[in-house]
Amino acid sequence: MTSRALSRERLRAAYKDACRMEIEALKPGNVHLFADGHGMSAAQFMMSAEVSSEPLTDPRLPVGQRMLEAVRATRLAVATNTNLGIILLSGPLLCAAEMTDGRLHDNLDAVLRAMSMDDTRAVFEAIVAAAPGGLGQAANDVRQEPKVHLLEAMREAADRDMIARQYITGFGDVFDVGLAALEAALARGEGGMWPTVFAYMAFLAGFPDSHVVRNHGAEAADQARQQALAVQAALHANDDEASRIHLLMELDRRLKAGKLNPGTSADLTVATLLVHLLGVQLA
Repeated sequence: MTSRALSRERLRAAYKDACRMEIEALKPGNVHLFADGHGMSAAQFMMSAEVSSEPLTDPRLPVGQRMLEAVRATRLAVATNTNLGIILLSGPLLCAAEMTDGRLHDNLDAVLRAMSMDDTRAVFEAIVAAAPGGLGQAANDVRQEPKVHLLEAMREAADRDMIARQYITGFGDVFDVGLAALEAALARGEGGMWPTVFAYMAFLAGFPDSHVVRNHGAEAADQARQQALAVQAALHANDDEASRIHLLMELDRRLKAGKLNPGTSADLTVATLLVHLLGVQLA
């Protein structure tokens, strides 16, 4: 997909559409239109998408400041951390889509490499403002003046946080896992929410969710992954929508009963949808 400088209006629309499609899909353990959870509602996520879309696409701001202002706008609107991971993934993607030459993936790499120490400070401040409970804490604590470039800080956190990992792999999991699952679902004729569901399940079944690991430990995260694997296989084997929804809601109830929130898998799903929508726009 070759970049050709999308307008700010189209970038905002793509971002908000990605957030809307993610919240409309039944994502077990997460907040969605079928069921709220973890003290948050679907309406809060939709409001967060609306208010964060303006700073994230502000061409006057460098990428780090865009993400900081998006977190601030979200906190003012909903007074909780609904979307830090979404913002950290979407900010570089939207900046890459503004570039007039090259492929989106190549431009994304250029955006990440060009981030400055000012961008690093802004991202650290955004993480502190969102109060996510652990993201980015490495040798250089996010509450202190950064001692290393953002990519180095993300490298230090990448083994325990999949958002950080995207920064040092060129969003490899978004393109190679999420986008591959979404495009495969579309190719076999899946419609409605199902391509989004299959992208989400690819993350939930493919990796121990970072948010679950941070809050409940590696064993709980791996148990959730194993349950997701079984449900993922059942979804592929059964195309009856009512049966599929029943399977997903059963897993949703089990995860929420254990207070397990696979928030990182959901964040990666938004990024996947955004890449897909930008690809459609840029085609």
